[in-house]
Amino acid sequence: MAANRRPTLTDVAREVGVSAKTVSRVLNEDGPASTRTREQVLAAVAKLGFQPNLMARNIRVGGPDTTVGLVIPDLGNPFFGAVARSIEDTVRDRGLTLLMGSSADDPDRERALTDKFLARRISILMVVPSVGADHSHLKTHRAAGLPVVFLDRPGVGLSTDNVVSSNRAGAHDGVAHLIAHGHRRIGFIGDLPTKLYTRRERLAGYRTALQEAGLPYDRSLVTNAHDRHGARAATDQLLDLPDPPTALFAGNNIVALGIISELARSKRRDVAVVAFDDVELAEALEPALTVVAQDPEEIGRAAATTALARLDGDRSRARTLTVPTRLIVRGSGERPAPVLQES
Repeated sequence: MAANRRPTLTDVAREVGVSAKTVSRVLNEDGPASTRTREQVLAAVAKLGFQPNLMARNIRVGGPDTTVGLVIPDLGNPFFGAVARSIEDTVRDRGLTLLMGSSADDPDRERALTDKFLARRISILMVVPSVGADHSHLKTHRAAGLPVVFLDRPGVGLSTDNVVSSNRAGAHDGVAHLIAHGHRRIGFIGDLPTKLYTRRERLAGYRTALQEAGLPYDRSLVTNAHDRHGARAATDQLLDLPDPPTALFAGNNIVALGIISELARSKRRDVAVVAFDDVELAEALEPALTVVAQDPEEIGRAAATTALARLDGDRSRARTLTVPTRLIVRGSGERPAPVLQES
């Protein structure tokens, strides 16, 4: 066999001195073969390092691949990394392998990825939907029994299972916490685009907390950012207002890092901060960061468990599972508002 070439079924057959069909029968356990032949084939497979093409076999026999396709917006976001890890841990026990790709929140790229996964005849499809994506093209696959689960955000154009966080309630709790510490001017820095489901839900929670406290909704206190640089600029913009906020609510973990960075740069230790999403090393900051923590591990576990139940024949109506958030008090959100703000 030539160097640097992947061994083939024919190579295994030549090593043993049998036909390629005999090797295929042994590996696929779909026909008679003597114990001695089976042992020789398996020994040759180990010696040559042969890897069966499971995808080709599954397409040939009409069965699903032993893989789960997962589409997420950002491979670098720790939140989605934790979700993916939990999914992988759950499906591994069923002999399934996780395949993952990033859509970069682009609906066309998302569609291309899902099409590639579907071409593999995956066993399960999981998607964090991009803004503007239409998932009606998955109806045929869903009707044929493919489990499809949307994570973090509901899909559009397809009735299927969703697993989301309690975004609205969590944001409400974080903002109410700031209000309880005397803050009346609270800035909101949300994600982009503004039509993003999680951004809309968290802004709704922010507005509800203000309304319950009898505080007006001031559009000048609401801005957006999609990365740390944008969050730093948004923080600077809010703090430069004629009547600036005394507290900031970060719409996600990336925004929170930008806010913290800008407050440190400008040596502003008088601004309270609560973030939606926990941040790595949040406890090591000074003061430590108060957060509304999601549970990405439970989101991944719930999504995988739901999909596996569908794979096992659950044909009940599509449902949305909402995973609770929790407020973790660490110090940054407990800075009191200046006395003048308490009138």
